[in-house]
Amino acid sequence: MFVFFGIFMVFWLVGLLAMLWVIYDVLTKQKAMPDTEKLIWVIVAIFLNWIGAIIYFFVIKREGKYEGSEPPVI
Repeated sequence: MFVFFGIFMVFWLVGLLAMLWVIYDVLTKQKAMPDTEKLIWVIVAIFLNWIGAIIYFFVIKREGKYEGSEPPVI
């Protein structure tokens, strides 16, 4: 019984860390990302945890979509 609880806790902790990583990265490092897309990624991170983090990594981070680009000046 305790083995299953331990495995569950590991998955829960990984999901929590993945969610926090996505939220931190979106809010602090993706300066050029539009606010609506930031909101969408935060919602994806909250509801999908580590699956959302994997999707975020392949769609945004691996492509370097917003990193290194300056936000538009209005």
